[in-house]
Amino acid sequence: MTTSPAPDASLPRFDSRMSDAEGLMWRLEKDPYLASTFGNVTILDRPINFSLFRERLVRATVAVPRLRQKVRPSPAALGAPRWIDDADFNIDYHVRRVSLPEPGSVRQLLDLATLIVNDPFERTRPLWQFTVVDGLAGGRGALIVKLHHTVADGEGSVMLSLQFIDLARNVPLPPPLPVPAQPEPSMTDDDEPADLLRSSVSDALRVPIGVLKQVRDVLADPTRLPSLATQANDSLRGLVAQMGEVDSARSPLWKKRSLQRRLETVRVPYRELLEASRALGGKLNTAFVTAVADGAGAYHRELGAPVESLRTSIAVSTRTEASGSNAFSLAKLLVPTGDMPITERFAAVHEALTQAREGAKSASLDTLASLATTLPTSVLTRIARTQSQSIDFATSNVRSGGVPLYIAGGLILENYPVGPLGGVAFNATLLSYNHSLDIGIHVDTEAVERPELLRDHIERALNRLIHAAEPRVQAATRAASAGAASGTTSRPKWWARLFR
Repeated sequence: MTTSPAPDASLPRFDSRMSDAEGLMWRLEKDPYLASTFGNVTILDRPINFSLFRERLVRATVAVPRLRQKVRPSPAALGAPRWIDDADFNIDYHVRRVSLPEPGSVRQLLDLATLIVNDPFERTRPLWQFTVVDGLAGGRGALIVKLHHTVADGEGSVMLSLQFIDLARNVPLPPPLPVPAQPEPSMTDDDEPADLLRSSVSDALRVPIGVLKQVRDVLADPTRLPSLATQANDSLRGLVAQMGEVDSARSPLWKKRSLQRRLETVRVPYRELLEASRALGGKLNTAFVTAVADGAGAYHRELGAPVESLRTSIAVSTRTEASGSNAFSLAKLLVPTGDMPITERFAAVHEALTQAREGAKSASLDTLASLATTLPTSVLTRIARTQSQSIDFATSNVRSGGVPLYIAGGLILENYPVGPLGGVAFNATLLSYNHSLDIGIHVDTEAVERPELLRDHIERALNRLIHAAEPRVQAATRAASAGAASGTTSRPKWWARLFR
């Protein structure tokens, strides 16, 4: 009998059942506007060695059994879906190769990535796909990654990528792992219908009946949420806080929603923006959200429709060493978008982010999802659409490699994330890599009719923020130099980290 490899401590924990949050994301996809697939576009200095890359991915599917598993829904959507081995698993459905037509521009690559990432997954197969792209101008190569959010979140996907990413160009192949025997195809897979139904009912009854009744009352009519906030018990306070915002999104321009997509990218230097963030009294994420808000406000002013504030959602990591493949919560906040000095905007966003993070602690996605496990999917999608219509845009920040990285012999040059829209006008996701911050701006083009203009304004805002903080950065540098001369400084903890 073939034995499974020992668990890799660098990987997130993978359970046989979806968490409540993952089950919620799975069910919400009945509405295509709420799809949770995300992706990544990686540009390398040379074409990927496809045969070598394919071999690495075969090994990865053994080291990470989730990559050979598909979803088995629970009967009548009672409880969490399960992950089961795919008896028909074929690596060639998941690792593909294409070539761009001439001239092989980055614009062609981004358009291809948009089509691939937004093409729905075949739900009878494992929920991931890697596309190796040849023909990129300048002798470069590319990789388009597509992953369903139920497999992993942004940080979890970075951990998964360690299965095929190297720290040098020509690294010998790691020793092979024994490929597990394929399970026998079966109409019922590995569970009897009675067992499935029993476990599903058990899942559905985990939440006390009294709480379920309150949940139904609260969620049946979202417009009643604010008035019910004082009546809710502790289990519901987080839910009410998160879902109490039911007024429409604030943009006078971004009213329409569609399934039409476009990807724009921005790249800024990591060190300069990090130092600017610290000098202004905040974190890197504060600078990022500030720049996106500033760019969004400038976009509206240029098109003759100024707006004083917009509402954004932001992914807040809750990851610990014991976390599963998804560990995040979502926070909503209003950000100022009127005409003001960017340093004042930074201070306002910093305060709003601090409050939003505190609110997210008491309303984790798992908590909210567990309270909604017994609601019909049609009700859930209606509520989720109501909530998405209250948000103008989404933001997220993912940490990646802090040193040069390689894939199958190619040096990674640029690394742009493609975040899910979930019914908002655009999603701006930041991915740190080496000495750069790579930002993917995934746009609904029916909402944002001039995505290039939005990209330009966000890029200008990032550079303006760096410039505005320069005097404070220089002052901090002088103070640090003086401290070093007196022997009172020490290296920051991040100095020795390979991955941040």
